[in-house]
Amino acid sequence: MAIAEFKEALHLLRRMPLLWVPGLIGGLSAAVLWILLNLSGTFFAGRLLIVSGLLLLLFTTGLLLIIRNNGGDLRALVGGGIRYYFPVLLPQLVIIFAILVVFVLIIITFTLTGSTPDPALMVILTFCIMIPCLVLTLFFDTAAVFEERKVFDSIHRSIGLVTTHFSEVIAFIVVSIAVTLGIVFCLMVVWEAFLYDKLEPITRYTEAQLQAFTPEHLVAIIGPDGMWITAVIVFLAGFLLIPILYSYKACFFKKIAGGPVVIQQQMSGEYDSKGRWYKY
Repeated sequence: MAIAEFKEALHLLRRMPLLWVPGLIGGLSAAVLWILLNLSGTFFAGRLLIVSGLLLLLFTTGLLLIIRNNGGDLRALVGGGIRYYFPVLLPQLVIIFAILVVFVLIIITFTLTGSTPDPALMVILTFCIMIPCLVLTLFFDTAAVFEERKVFDSIHRSIGLVTTHFSEVIAFIVVSIAVTLGIVFCLMVVWEAFLYDKLEPITRYTEAQLQAFTPEHLVAIIGPDGMWITAVIVFLAGFLLIPILYSYKACFFKKIAGGPVVIQQQMSGEYDSKGRWYKY
């Protein structure tokens, strides 16, 4: 089942090149973040990360609308992103806030008992809390756009679909991880091929040198040329992964939601400044 939806997503990407726009935005944002992180440190990069994340959300939401309507132009992509921006952003903030509350309660519990949480235990708790939450709420954005559901209703809809189609969702996640690892592996091979002369000395490092090796050491080794090559690789990763994974999720949601959930076909008209659609 999951493979069929992945093939459908690839077909959509070939048929509607507009779906690659979020990948272009995400790839450029990631590349700029990488360059800024190396040139100016975390101060400006951290602030740009928030801005670029909010901007990317606009285009990924518009991507979902384009797939829902089975077509559209750039104006529809941007207008749809504006229209459904907060119906997608607010559930996301609710999920993040709920996870943070759980961690705060855990820390308070440890504090009241007078014990210091073990770092290994905190890592285990992090995975045990975050992974189920992220899996259960995986389709909140598609529910908000495809079915025009409100904040808590979109989260409830996602939880219901995941629990009802749990085995299919696991297959979807496995395919998504495999695609991600495959693309990242191919890009890493290209990255190593371009920087082989600079990276080759690392293979002769002793065990002590490898243990002391840090990302800052790697950046120093590859130099300015390597930084720009890495930026290109990071751009390609974002450009490929974002449209593929979001299109795949949209196609998979349509399947488990019970067939086509298209609310309306794209008609002649335009979006106003607030994202409202006016047909001619």
